[in-house]
Amino acid sequence: MTVHLETPRLALRRLTESDADALAALHGDPRVMRYIDDGRPVPREVVLSETLPALLREYREHPAGLGCLAVVEKTTGDFLGWVSLRPATSRGLRGGTELGFRFRLATWGRGFATEAARTLVGEAFTRLGADRVVATTMTVNHASRRVLEKSGLSLVRTFFEEWPEYIEGAEHGDVEYAVTRDEWRQREALPSSP
Repeated sequence: MTVHLETPRLALRRLTESDADALAALHGDPRVMRYIDDGRPVPREVVLSETLPALLREYREHPAGLGCLAVVEKTTGDFLGWVSLRPATSRGLRGGTELGFRFRLATWGRGFATEAARTLVGEAFTRLGADRVVATTMTVNHASRRVLEKSGLSLVRTFFEEWPEYIEGAEHGDVEYAVTRDEWRQREALPSSP
């Protein structure tokens, strides 16, 4: 395993073909996918033939370090999910570097998503030279919103988009979160509260 980044509990590395089964299980879980894309699980064959190849292709298209990283628990070697940094072009975003994440249901509530996301926000500003990190989620996705807030991003706006198919909660819109490099530096300089 080639480690790209480490946190106290996690190793973040590039995805490989050997992650196919874990990725298919993650994207195939209806609870994981509830607020993502069309709200439905992605069939295994689609993950293997389209999703994984597209994620691997990102490494060639964005050699500066952008793309999707597998999140692995260091003590067990278990695949927990993934985090990503990409050029912000989706869902009405107006520039910046987009933070994304997706984690197995069994890992929820244990702080793994926040730990990995905070690490990527720091990487975006220190190593990749980003000016602004942004993220979106559905307004009703309170767990993802909390991860974004704990990762240093703040609510920017609520917005509404037309979706081809209704997803429960879509009537409440989506939210954009963001943090600039200067805001991040100011927060990092503050002493941690006990």
